[in-house]
Amino acid sequence: MDCLFCKIIAGEIPSNKLYEDELCCAFYDIDPQADTHFLVVPKTHVASMADVTEAEAAAVAHIFTVIPKLCRDLGLSGYRVISNCGRSAGQTVMHLHFHVLSGPNLGARLV
Repeated sequence: MDCLFCKIIAGEIPSNKLYEDELCCAFYDIDPQADTHFLVVPKTHVASMADVTEAEAAAVAHIFTVIPKLCRDLGLSGYRVISNCGRSAGQTVMHLHFHVLSGPNLGARLV
């Protein structure tokens, strides 16, 4: 498979990993849009939120327990979670991922 995030998960492409377990991986974005900007991705390849089935539901739910834990560990008092769904919505890597952004200058800026 020629998926950037699958290659990062497999260790074929280096990343600045923040967290990893059996279901997901978190790493810092290479083009941060905020003071803190990391991605959380399921280890199973799913193209986007539109493709999530019952088979992936547990991994997605797990990600939503990992995100607040990571934010607490990083001392973030507030953060934004975004998942772009499809190219027309700005998704550039076709592997489900959640952007987590935090910082004093977020304002209305979106990823």
